[in-house]
Amino acid sequence: MLTLDPELVEIAARSLRVTVTALVVACCIALPLAAFLAVQRFRFRRAIIALLNALMGLPPVVVGLVVYVILSRSGPLGVLGLLFTPTAMIIAQTVIIVPLIASVAHQSIRDLWAEYHDLLISMNVTRWQKIRTLLWDARRALMTAALAGFGRAIGEVGAIMIVGGNIDHATRVLTTAIALETGKGEFGLALALGFVLIGLAVAVNLSIHWLGRTERGDRW
Repeated sequence: MLTLDPELVEIAARSLRVTVTALVVACCIALPLAAFLAVQRFRFRRAIIALLNALMGLPPVVVGLVVYVILSRSGPLGVLGLLFTPTAMIIAQTVIIVPLIASVAHQSIRDLWAEYHDLLISMNVTRWQKIRTLLWDARRALMTAALAGFGRAIGEVGAIMIVGGNIDHATRVLTTAIALETGKGEFGLALALGFVLIGLAVAVNLSIHWLGRTERGDRW
């Protein structure tokens, strides 16, 4: 760790790249969906919200298995050759964290919508203008939802192992490297990788905290 071993840096950078990419994609899907569910009323709205809440506890290994089947040679997307690539890992992480981010974000946006409802209705704005307004004004709460998704994604190992294969210099990330080194009995290296993983998670959280300016003077 102190000498910045090239292999360790490579694995850490790959972990961060895969997770951040999955987080960006998931937020682009989950946040507008959460705002839409808060604003729009339709027949199966409650069922969709209940489904999102239920999928928060979706076993990651099941997600990995489903993504593996879809991306395998005999699967519908097998022709793309994405299995055992970082792209497959991003897809799996995205599927895992979209319900989590959408559910947490929906709670915050729903409360904000109750406060803004009369004002936005009186201004006769379009549905997408309402959604953009809610997403902007709830941005600090949405950062919390994004951080929850990041924390779950960067610590994921089961689905990543299935679709990524833990290939050296290709798909090996911190969590799969920790599992590999522990199995080999290299506990020192596994602990070092674990500390790096914790450090990355803390650094990203502090960065979001600073960017969001959640602390104002003596008030949090």
